[in-house]
Amino acid sequence: MGVLSWPSEEELNGIRKIVSEMAGRSVEEVRVAVSPYRICPLGAHIDHQGGTVTAMTIDKGILLGFVPSGDTRVVLRSGQFKGEVRFRVDETHHPRQIIQQNGVMHSNDSSSLQEECRWGNYARGAVYSLKSSGNELPQGIIGYICGTEGLDSSGVSSSAAVGVAYLLAFESANNITVSPTENIEYDRLIENEYLGLRNGILDQSAILLSHHGCLTCMDCKTKEYKLVHPPKLQKTYKLLLAFSGLKHALTNNPGYNCRVAECQEAARILLHASGNQGLEPLLSNVKPEVYEAHKCQLESNLAKRAEHYFSENMRVAKGLEAWASGNLEDFGKLIAASGLSSIKNYECGSEPLIQLYEILLRAPGVYGARFSGAGFRGCCLAIVDADRVDEAASFVREEYVKLQPKLACQRKPHKGVLICDAGDCARVI
Repeated sequence: MGVLSWPSEEELNGIRKIVSEMAGRSVEEVRVAVSPYRICPLGAHIDHQGGTVTAMTIDKGILLGFVPSGDTRVVLRSGQFKGEVRFRVDETHHPRQIIQQNGVMHSNDSSSLQEECRWGNYARGAVYSLKSSGNELPQGIIGYICGTEGLDSSGVSSSAAVGVAYLLAFESANNITVSPTENIEYDRLIENEYLGLRNGILDQSAILLSHHGCLTCMDCKTKEYKLVHPPKLQKTYKLLLAFSGLKHALTNNPGYNCRVAECQEAARILLHASGNQGLEPLLSNVKPEVYEAHKCQLESNLAKRAEHYFSENMRVAKGLEAWASGNLEDFGKLIAASGLSSIKNYECGSEPLIQLYEILLRAPGVYGARFSGAGFRGCCLAIVDADRVDEAASFVREEYVKLQPKLACQRKPHKGVLICDAGDCARVI
């Protein structure tokens, strides 16, 4: 897959210069937290149920330049968002109180109407997570954060990448040594407790555990993981990201948390039917034979959610075999089947996203495609023959604008389809 090209020296030097000017410190003192975005080829929507998932990072993501502030101050600026965030690490940081009214998620945080405008919450959440886990934070940071242009709110887990970047920065500034698995839990606290999103641990795990050229596989029930490296790929590949132009905050979309609740209700019914009602209502606690024996007791929506979980778990197992043998064709077919189940059984995906998925499957050189992220907003991913990736990208651009001219025009020229390589794990440079 070649040498890692991200971040470039030009990007690193640009961020170091900005932080140097902000803090009045030398460029040499500036550290940079590198936190890549991730894709999930197989294992869609099953991490929150303790399923087995696969992931890899891409050569795009979050860069957070910082220096220790020398006191408890935190001063942050962003390349994407306006304003300057200021707070102190010795303040008390309370998690958002998420409530649901008429199917709509609300928050007690009135600092802004839009989640995207509250960009400082991730930094506050990192402080909350570290301190509530028993870590001492005598120092804050002065920092500048930016993400790869056009990839925020796009379904490549920019939120988890931001959370991980802040964790790494605060840990580095305070000389705290933390294992990747501990940071997975810390970032889960940011997203689940502080921000109120009921997601699993796939995103953080991929960002913190991935290794260049490998497929990261994690059992979200046991937290055990492994890196699967193909002995030799039969063909070289590229990763294609196609953007719909749709953007919104996941914590404000009732669809995501509703699906999680439906999966839990399906598990509760199946466990009760099998005499195992004492177990936590997660579909990973339901044996496949129990599901087959009692699935007739599930009403339509719950039956679809359970079918997605069990079929997706099976696709992950088959996908790991295909990847380990270097068979991209079989691996791609499983990705496409995952995408179809996400549409039919998990019932996520708007019309533009579904159209993008179908276009990608028709594009030259594409082995397989599906939604990226939760599937309620902006992006589809595809694994593509490296020799045909430019042809595939052109095809997707041309076909999507025919179906969604308004959304396509909202994207910057040549930014609607992005060609990527595999990335590496999060780290501090």
